[in-house]
Amino acid sequence: MTASGGRTGRPPLTEQRKAEIRLEIAQAAVDLFVGQGVAATTGEQIGQAVGVSARTVWRYFPSKESCVRPLLTAGIDSIAVCLREWSPGRPLGDAFARMESEQRLVVGPDPATVGALVRLTRTEPGLRAVWLQTYDEAEPVFARALADRAGLPAGDFRPAIQAAMFNAALRAAVEHHAWHVEDDATDPATTRAELAEAVRSALEVASEGLR
Repeated sequence: MTASGGRTGRPPLTEQRKAEIRLEIAQAAVDLFVGQGVAATTGEQIGQAVGVSARTVWRYFPSKESCVRPLLTAGIDSIAVCLREWSPGRPLGDAFARMESEQRLVVGPDPATVGALVRLTRTEPGLRAVWLQTYDEAEPVFARALADRAGLPAGDFRPAIQAAMFNAALRAAVEHHAWHVEDDATDPATTRAELAEAVRSALEVASEGLR
């Protein structure tokens, strides 16, 4: 107790630090999943790899499979901004390229790790469910961005249809890249550039006919 009667102790974590811890847990979970499989991995092992307790892991995530979510959701806001800034009559790739040049584009903290994770979704139903849920939750974010771009009122269903197209294209691009690039095939910078190009190409294909 302090002299004024207040409690002393560890100060509360900032939102930035909480996000960092979530990302650290996600990275550790993927490393363990790749190394020994999902079934053999425990919350205790994930926590030990990060230096926190299993209780802390479960405070941030409801299951060990859901620990990977921060690695999958990192690029959603960037893609939404790209769609919102896409000027009518201009290729979507222009907006994408501008975000890349301004270093505002986030396609994932570590494309190689994301690739390894996506490959695991082929054989791990729990991870596949998290992967698909991530895209399901991204779709309304993309729809809002497209509605803002077009100045459409709330409730117009056209942005929802367009968002579904972009969402499917985005998932196809990430899966194609993950399933055709080995972990050690290229250096990290090249892997990141190749993933960004795959995403750009997929969004361009989906944007054909949408002006």
